[in-house]
Amino acid sequence: LEMWQIETEQGKYETLHEQLKKDEEELEMQYQEQAEVRIWKEKIAALQAEENQRSREKKEAAAQKEYEERHKKMFEDAKRNHEKAVCFLRKSMARLLFTPFLSVYILWCTILHPLEKLQTLQVWNKAMAFEAKQQEMKMREAILAEGGNVAKEIFLHKRLLEHEKEKQAFREQQKSRKIEIVSQILQEKASIHKQRKSHSRTKAIKGGGKLEDSLLWRMKTWQYIEKTCKHSAGAISQRTASVREIAEKIPHEVLCESGEDKEERDKTLVEPEFPGLWSQECDLHKISREETDPKQLATRVEKKEIFEKKMEEFKPGILHKQILSGCERKGRTFYSKPSCIHFKDFDVGQVYKKKIVLINASYGVNFCRLVGISEWLKDFISIHFDPPGKMSAGMSCEIVVTFKPMINETLEGEVMFMAQTGSFSVPLKCTAKRCILALDKELIDFGSHVVGETISRTINLTNSGALGTRFK
Repeated sequence: LEMWQIETEQGKYETLHEQLKKDEEELEMQYQEQAEVRIWKEKIAALQAEENQRSREKKEAAAQKEYEERHKKMFEDAKRNHEKAVCFLRKSMARLLFTPFLSVYILWCTILHPLEKLQTLQVWNKAMAFEAKQQEMKMREAILAEGGNVAKEIFLHKRLLEHEKEKQAFREQQKSRKIEIVSQILQEKASIHKQRKSHSRTKAIKGGGKLEDSLLWRMKTWQYIEKTCKHSAGAISQRTASVREIAEKIPHEVLCESGEDKEERDKTLVEPEFPGLWSQECDLHKISREETDPKQLATRVEKKEIFEKKMEEFKPGILHKQILSGCERKGRTFYSKPSCIHFKDFDVGQVYKKKIVLINASYGVNFCRLVGISEWLKDFISIHFDPPGKMSAGMSCEIVVTFKPMINETLEGEVMFMAQTGSFSVPLKCTAKRCILALDKELIDFGSHVVGETISRTINLTNSGALGTRFK
């Protein structure tokens, strides 16, 4: 019986061995088929890559040929135009024998000089563009070597160049404006000087005319006396000469001043029709009864004290403590909803807006004003905030924050505010899209098993982020 049992067991094991051999052969066949399929796919991909490369080479060769043909055509056209211009110059030289130099100069200015200018400008523009490209490549290599962000650094460099250009333009405008102002001032000074000269000349002419008139009248009177009295001519001539000498001795300035003195004498002061307060006498030592009343003095003092206290409360630079039932309260006076401004999974080029509510958590009236944001966020974030003024306890105000991303990077900062009890800030975060992979099991446990038994366990891989990815 024991031998029979052993033989039966051996028969069972033989069947199992045969099944294992068959399974192994099938697996080998499957592996061979998979390898053949993979090799076939790789060959097809290699052929496609070769075909694509050949097509690219053909396209590049065709484009280069077209460029060479265009260049040849342009060169030939330039030669033809040059030959035509030379022929035209020769004909014009033959025609204009009388003025050869002028004709050649005019033709050179009209035909050849603009062409030379255009060629030089084109060459200069190409050289500047090539230098700019070289500088940009050097900057990129340096930034990559340092491990920085190329797009951000180039953007900042361009912004700096634009800012410098604006500064130069502003300086040039200032210089031109200064020159204009100086020229206007000089013109005004010259006009004022001319007006003064003309005014002085007119005064001198008026004074001289009066003097000449007086001398003429004197001469006429002496002639009349000579005729009537028949005195000697010597005495008359002496008197006339003395009159002329006196007229010559009088300076020009005195004559001009005499006219002004007459005008001042002609002026009269106008007296007011009704008497004013200045005509009444006032006793400074008299004091009203209201000022001496003690009740009114006390009320005035109290009003002044209250006014001074209120003015101190409203001063922006002074911080006030929160005192409740004789104890100072410490803590935040304003709370924000949400507590953190978070822009998640943003796309470059889009615009995002969020509304925040600030709540006054203090025990009295408080104020709130915007101080600013972090410096590295000023290019991407703008805040719209209308100051609400006085805010009693429990009141709130709204703030709108707009985010315009230009760089695909995470940013962190804060929005700073100033209250009557002190400063506070609200944190701000901007996170770009990213992939967050996670497994639902940390340990794969197959438990107890028997030889030849197949056990399977499922594992879930989840991507909780907003950016897709591949895995192996």
